[in-house]
Amino acid sequence: MRPPTDTTVVDASRYQQVRRRTEAITAPLCVEDHVVQTIDDVSPPKWHLAHTTWFFETFVLAPNAANHRPFDPHFGFLFNSYYEAVGPRAERAARGALSRPTLARVHEYRRAVDEQMHELLAAGLPAKVAAIVELGLQHEQQHQELLVTDIKHILASNPERPAYRPAPEPAARGAAGIATHRGAARWRRFDGGLVEIGHDGAGFGFDNETPRHRVWLEPFDLADRLVTNAEYLQFVEDGGYARAELWLSDGWSAVQRLGWYAPLYWERDGDGWSETTLHGRAPLEPDAPVVHVSGFESDAFARWAGARLPTEFEWEHAAAQLDQGEALAAANLFGDQVLHVRAAPDDAEGLRQMYGDAWEWTSSAYLPYPGYRPLEGALGEYNGKFMSGQNVLRGGSVATPREHFRPTYRNFFQPEKRWQFTGLRLARSLGT
Repeated sequence: MRPPTDTTVVDASRYQQVRRRTEAITAPLCVEDHVVQTIDDVSPPKWHLAHTTWFFETFVLAPNAANHRPFDPHFGFLFNSYYEAVGPRAERAARGALSRPTLARVHEYRRAVDEQMHELLAAGLPAKVAAIVELGLQHEQQHQELLVTDIKHILASNPERPAYRPAPEPAARGAAGIATHRGAARWRRFDGGLVEIGHDGAGFGFDNETPRHRVWLEPFDLADRLVTNAEYLQFVEDGGYARAELWLSDGWSAVQRLGWYAPLYWERDGDGWSETTLHGRAPLEPDAPVVHVSGFESDAFARWAGARLPTEFEWEHAAAQLDQGEALAAANLFGDQVLHVRAAPDDAEGLRQMYGDAWEWTSSAYLPYPGYRPLEGALGEYNGKFMSGQNVLRGGSVATPREHFRPTYRNFFQPEKRWQFTGLRLARSLGT
């Protein structure tokens, strides 16, 4: 039977594909890995599996599925993340204490919710409900990225440094500390002027990407690739972490308080350096982009290098000049077998590595665009209430699902965070 004309048909195969990918990400883990929480920022993989399911049950099934009953009345408290309007929840830092429900019970929860969702999707949905389903799928893809980075932190915190999965083929890795064979990054000039910024309404976009608006930019230069390990190692060996004059005040406090001396996952290895990857420990690759650096570290490096971080508007304006099809096809985004950053290609012209590899810190505070309006109801808490004390990152990473990314995507974190695949690209104002 054809659905009524006022309904929207949601692609059930896409729903299934997204849900199955989440489970595929956790498949290499053992049961014990699923319950570990190494730091407050990391959630146990079991929690991610349950929370993404709770989203569909709470925001889609409960208000729209006839005769729906909660799978478990306790799950609303256990797996709500931050939605105050929905009700109380377990503390984020205590998610690792949730030994129950078991992993098997969580997978049972996923199957039960998926069965009800498929029934609902088959009947067709009002456009407003279909939009919430799409938001739920995008939300789950965000958690797929979080899963990859959280799993990395969980395994890297284990003294055995177990690999998430072996590399499909040996990678050619240079020895740590040797001179890079890549040349220096090249500067690309942009005239600036009055430019359009933000999502244009075609396809999905989060509310914080809207509305599209105009921004004035002064002329600027942007480096054609990400900063490499070899370049960042020069900063480390020049005493960058001991020179207060290079750091913002809060950044210098973080260095002292947290004992930073190098990017997260770097370790001295004899006379050189090694790093933990999702494929296990390996010598530091000089030409690969530096990752797992905070916004404070990125800003300090840029100051040491005689440059600065770009604003998010400069970054988006530069990205808009790319051939989007080619740039996305070449991007090192999640979906490939090797979950590892890679060196910029030598033979490419123009801007390289704009998409994928590492989220790029910008100097822009995470604030609303002019005319911004959050979603109605509890879903209005999704983005808007976090617009305080955070910086915007652009470009996606090796952990970002390929079909989830778009050039207007605004990621955001507090500038001391570095467990995500975060790196940097340099910018400079003309005349500097």
